[in-house]
Amino acid sequence: MDARFWDDRYGSRERLFSGEPNGVLVAELDDLTPGRALDVGCGEGGDALWLARRGWRVTGVDISRVALERAAAQGADVRERLSWQHGDLTTAPPPPGRFDLVTVHYFPLPRAPEHTALRALLASVAPGGTLLFVGHDITPLPERLEDGHVPADYYQPAEVAGLLDDDWTVTVNETRARVAPAPPGSHHTHDTVLRAHRARP
Repeated sequence: MDARFWDDRYGSRERLFSGEPNGVLVAELDDLTPGRALDVGCGEGGDALWLARRGWRVTGVDISRVALERAAAQGADVRERLSWQHGDLTTAPPPPGRFDLVTVHYFPLPRAPEHTALRALLASVAPGGTLLFVGHDITPLPERLEDGHVPADYYQPAEVAGLLDDDWTVTVNETRARVAPAPPGSHHTHDTVLRAHRARP
């Protein structure tokens, strides 16, 4: 799942996703006071735009330049609150302690022995900030998908919860039915959701 894979996938159609924010994002974060947010794997920008229109200053990061170009073409009304960055979090981690919110939706972050990329991502949440990590429920999926990918090779929200230290309070760690139907060609009916709060010093 490198940059070329995602550029080809986004380039295969005029719009890959709906442009609407993810349902879990809306359900979990509508009550937070806006600050600085990092949208990991922002794609075409639906979540980032939703956050910016609610007062957040958002950095959207994605490995696909095609997706980022589409995201940047939108949101003229909130352009001053948006920053789009091309990057691979496995090799270029975000700055530590920078964001009041780090939101990760369906992002295929591969497992690593020392959890280096994941720990850098967690470290980017500022004291007092919130982590929202959402995945597809992989329980009903085969061990290997038709495209060759193995779902268990990537971090799942419950596993991330188990790696949090005493600086964190987990407020949500559950599997729930999707708010909206899965995209065409997908059969995901449930999401796995982790919401955690990082303590202040």
